[in-house]
Amino acid sequence: MLTRRTLLIAAVCAMPMAPGPAGAEDAAARAFVAAIYETYVGRDGNGIMLDDEKAIRRHFEPGLAALIVKDQKNAERRNEAPALDGDPFVDGQDWDIAAYTIAMADTGPGKATATVSFDNAGKPTTVVLELVKIKNDWRISDITWQHDGKPETLRSLFIHRVGAA
Repeated sequence: MLTRRTLLIAAVCAMPMAPGPAGAEDAAARAFVAAIYETYVGRDGNGIMLDDEKAIRRHFEPGLAALIVKDQKNAERRNEAPALDGDPFVDGQDWDIAAYTIAMADTGPGKATATVSFDNAGKPTTVVLELVKIKNDWRISDITWQHDGKPETLRSLFIHRVGAA
């Protein structure tokens, strides 16, 4: 026998859920990542130049940005290549990317992971970006690549070279 209470519970359970803050955060995080990777697509894709402090701080959270900037300055003083001697977004120095896909995952309040997959000059590549929300903006807190079947992170490049990450 159906009661009003049963019908009410069934109706509530069947109602579509409105996207909450997590959905809005996910959309903003995805847009941040997509804006990065759009600059790499096609023959005219110039990528993101990380050659000045402002560009670095625009994309990375403050602690990681400080490590990158410090390493660049130290390398310049020593007349050496910096620890980050390639493009972290494509895991290489050159790129030929026609398209990419982004898979997003919430990892906690104000945190997300973006797994970006693409073919770079015919080589399948996956880059994982750990994201953190700072005020109203998303920043990268780390990047992971696979080298010889083992994960390597952007932060790990600086552990011995610059100091504790």
